[in-house]
Amino acid sequence: MSFYFAIVGTKDNPLFEHEFGSSKQGGDGLAKFPEHARHMNQFIVHSSLDIVEEVQWGSGQMYLKCIDRFYNNYVSCFMTGGNIKFLLLHAPSAPAGGTSSTRASTSIAANPTSPQTEEAIRQFFVDVYEQWVKTIMSPFYTVNQEVRSPIFRARVAAAAKKYL
Repeated sequence: MSFYFAIVGTKDNPLFEHEFGSSKQGGDGLAKFPEHARHMNQFIVHSSLDIVEEVQWGSGQMYLKCIDRFYNNYVSCFMTGGNIKFLLLHAPSAPAGGTSSTRASTSIAANPTSPQTEEAIRQFFVDVYEQWVKTIMSPFYTVNQEVRSPIFRARVAAAAKKYL
């Protein structure tokens, strides 16, 4: 499964972006978005912001689960208390060879809306949220400023490898 993670600020500006692939079930951790569609990731994520604004007031939860679908791409959302949005675009990998076993059909990569996938994404968001709070507590950070820290990027990548 391929993932595109974005943190969007209160003014709908991108604060952080990271693209990665699944490290579970023998994955190599590299995103496998088609080259001709890779530029669409940011557009798909930002187009789901309207749905986020509708859903956020109907639920008292920070994790809004899978909120949007664009063809074979799913968008999950996590809201912080400061109205910063964590958006994860995930595209399930195509089955190899056309044969599927029982194990493959229950894996995270095979079913993007299964409870196991939702829980893995929630844990990823919670881990990234902890790192986000540590980052914005820096006296050198201002609201809606892009995060360029290589340490933050490495910790997001570690969380992705751990849960996704």
